[in-house]
Amino acid sequence: MTDLPDETDVTSMSEPRVTVYWRPGCPFCVSLRRGLQRSGLATEQVDIWAEPSGAAFVRSHAGGNETVPTVDIAGTVLVNPPAGLVIELAAAAGIAITPPERRWWQRT
Repeated sequence: MTDLPDETDVTSMSEPRVTVYWRPGCPFCVSLRRGLQRSGLATEQVDIWAEPSGAAFVRSHAGGNETVPTVDIAGTVLVNPPAGLVIELAAAAGIAITPPERRWWQRT
């Protein structure tokens, strides 16, 4: 008899990740997403207007509202956080941050 983990065990064994819930036209979402991209933090992006399950997730963590950006950092959910805090919590959760290569016009 083989002991295989059930589905909940498999998801808990997956690598920690950052998921950003956003919607088109949201300036706070643009700012956060740009800051995270510049830092080199890889994220999953969920447009809550295109994904009903994403909108439901946001409502469940934002008092019934669709307040974005909402970010899930390895199970820690924050509503409208600053990019620096997301990066700090992601690093603390062991999520790799790979800064992008500098461009020729940027100072070293």
